Amino acid sequence: MNGSLPVRLSQSAALVVIDVQRAIDHPSWGERNNPGAEANIGALLGAWRASGRPIYHVRHDSTEAQSHYRPGQAGHEFKVEAMPRPGEAVIGKRTNSAFIGTDLEARLRAAGVETLVVAGVITNNSVEATVRMAGNLGFETLVVEDACFTFGRRDWNGTWRTAAEVHAMSLANLEGEYAAVVGTAAVLGAVGSLG
Repeated sequence: MNGSLPVRLSQSAALVVIDVQRAIDHPSWGERNNPGAEANIGALLGAWRASGRPIYHVRHDSTEAQSHYRPGQAGHEFKVEAMPRPGEAVIGKRTNSAFIGTDLEARLRAAGVETLVVAGVITNNSVEATVRMAGNLGFETLVVEDACFTFGRRDWNGTWRTAAEVHAMSLANLEGEYAAVVGTAAVLGAVGSLG
C-alpha cells in the first residue's frame, strides 16, 4: 500500500465496483488471493451509502457463448456482498474496460466526479484496464488493493505465478502513473460518516 489519501475524500468521490458477479466463484478460475475482498467491498459500499456518495456498479455482460458472465447464466448475477440497491447506477460492459462502449465517463462528468475509488475483479484484467483508462482520462484514481482479487497464471515465459504475485504486479503497474494503491481501512477513514 504505497498510495496516500487525503484526510477526507470529497463528497463527490465515486465508488466503482467492477464485475463482482457470481461467475467469479466458478472453480475453473483456480486459486485466488484476498479471500476477504468481498467483505471489504461490502464495507466500502456501506460507507458510501451512509455518506451519500455516488456508487457505480459495473457488470460484465459477456457475449461469449461459454462465459459464465453471459446474460441469462446464473453467474451473471451480482454477488450478495456487491448487490446494487434501487437507484444505484449499473453499467453493463462487454470488454475489459468499464469505459469502452459504455456511458460511464459521461455519467461521471455530468455528476462532477473527479475522484474514483475502484474495487472488484479481476485485478490484472478489468480492474487494471479500467484504472489505466481512468488515469488517462484525468480522474484521480484510487485502487483498493484488499478489495480486489485475481487468480494464479503462467507468465510469458511459462513460469507459474501465484494469485498474490499476479495481483502485486498488476498493482505495481498502476501505482503512480495511473492511480494510488490504498487499503480499505485507509479509505474508510477518509470517508467518515459525513461528507
